[in-house]
Amino acid sequence: MDNLWQDDANPHGLWRHASLETYAAGAAAWTTVLDLDALAKAEDRNWFFHGASCLKPAETQCLVELSDGGGDAVEIREFDTLAKTFVAGGFSLAQGKQSAVWLDPDTLLVAREWTPGEVTESGYAYVLKSLARDGTTVELYRGERTDVSVFPIVLRGEDGAPLAVIARRGITFYESDFLLLSEGAPARLPLPKKANFEAFVSGQVVFSLQEAHGDLPQGALVAFDLEALKADPATAKAQLIFAPGPRQAIQQVGATKDRLVTALLENVKGAVEVWTFKDRAWTSARLPLPGDANITLTDLAGADDTLFLKVEGFLTPTSLWLADAASLTARQVAALPDRFDASTHLVEQHWATSSDGTQIPYFVVRPKAAALDGQIPTLMLGYGGFEIAMPPRYMPEAGQLWLARGGAFVLANIRGGGEFGPAWHQAVLRENRQLAFDDFAAVARDLAARQITSPRRLGIYGRSNGGVLTSVAMTQHPDLWNAVVIESPLIDMLRYHRLPAGASWIGEYGDPEVPEDFAFIARYSAYQNLQPGTAYPEAYITTNTRDDRVHPGHARKFAAALEALGAPVLYYEPSFGGHANDADPQLNAARWARHYVYLMQRLMD
Repeated sequence: MDNLWQDDANPHGLWRHASLETYAAGAAAWTTVLDLDALAKAEDRNWFFHGASCLKPAETQCLVELSDGGGDAVEIREFDTLAKTFVAGGFSLAQGKQSAVWLDPDTLLVAREWTPGEVTESGYAYVLKSLARDGTTVELYRGERTDVSVFPIVLRGEDGAPLAVIARRGITFYESDFLLLSEGAPARLPLPKKANFEAFVSGQVVFSLQEAHGDLPQGALVAFDLEALKADPATAKAQLIFAPGPRQAIQQVGATKDRLVTALLENVKGAVEVWTFKDRAWTSARLPLPGDANITLTDLAGADDTLFLKVEGFLTPTSLWLADAASLTARQVAALPDRFDASTHLVEQHWATSSDGTQIPYFVVRPKAAALDGQIPTLMLGYGGFEIAMPPRYMPEAGQLWLARGGAFVLANIRGGGEFGPAWHQAVLRENRQLAFDDFAAVARDLAARQITSPRRLGIYGRSNGGVLTSVAMTQHPDLWNAVVIESPLIDMLRYHRLPAGASWIGEYGDPEVPEDFAFIARYSAYQNLQPGTAYPEAYITTNTRDDRVHPGHARKFAAALEALGAPVLYYEPSFGGHANDADPQLNAARWARHYVYLMQRLMD
């Protein structure tokens, strides 16, 4: 097994390897595969590891992705894990927003900016080519500049040999064509536009559906027989594997050698289902794992049916479990130590009523001993976009810097996320976006009604799309909170599509170039809705210069606009970090320290 180890001595990280046997026995014998700090120093670049794609089954030939400064654009180089070195004269792709996968030991499938300017309006590749070791390229598929992106998928047999190649053409952020590539013209698979490729197992190509298709319901997991697809994609029929219930959602799907594995949410709590395909039918069984926790698929083997899972809760340190999908057994093999005293707090799940009557779930982590008198300093987090669910999580920084000081933490599962599947997300797309903001405000009011906290003691945090949320919350309801953290944010929603990657999100927010869309976006966009004379809470706005997904101009403009109004504002922008703002663990620790010092100053006496 491999991991990336970062500490004070290795802030860029060590890519390390240990045998599964020694790791599972609690005595991992780690060897360093690649020292990122030494590489960064030797090449005078701010390299961060963005992962490695290794050719199965041997997994000694790898494509390593390196980011200079933590941004999304990466340089891709061929690496030999046996020799522990980059391959001299091997595959090497200059920095860009690109994707590359192995076809065979001497051929890659690559989507990138092959000639200057050959990218979509969102800044991603739309031309897919094969790249041979001698440098020969063959164009396999070309999308449109108005698309979001194109990237390749290779389906492999048990011996690692390629069985089929599929191109995913991202028409919008949520709409795609999946095209089977062969010697003839690309053949579109019979899927709805809103579908995602998930896995390939037992000869079955598995997709999830974000919209209903014929008699297949929205949110379903379905499979096509690969041989039927190759024979005639137009007439191949999808088989239903699983249709989630109203309080369920599929979070992740993966495959071991012979099993399909799904990580589910049920009332925003995790579970894992294992599926077997036999005699043309799918049957399932549940893995025995802790309840009331978030469960994440971490790594799934291709050579057998083992898999690693991560289990965590608000007050339960993250643990790593080793499971066998065939025997349906699981055991904990490692766990983080307690980073704070969890015995002082308890976890509750409540429901708030939003503006249209919808019940919105939220978690509260609060001190057991604190009186419910509206005076508990409380940090509320929300996201509400892109079908990204926000289940329970273990947060050492919050535990040490906030909970240990008597604070409460609230996670609002507002619409726009994926807590209850595609419908929960799609309920607040485009012209319905205001409902997500209403959900967030409803949770704040419910907290006050339960006397957990009050506006004087309530702060909010959001990053990226969460920055849309917190900036709108600040401008629409300045009376509901006393602290607002806005990190790596989208804010000027009337111009977001003109900045890097922005055009890819039109499916989420709408197109400001369309008058009808402009009108509903303008009603909430925080940058345009700042009002002179309004008593806004002091905002802490932060981004970083190397964020190449959400342009730092959003944060800069909003801070400048607040300053021009004479409103209190704090602004911080380091020179690197990428969109996640966490590439360097030392800088990440300082980042959280700044957040919580600000929150303590605003919410704690």
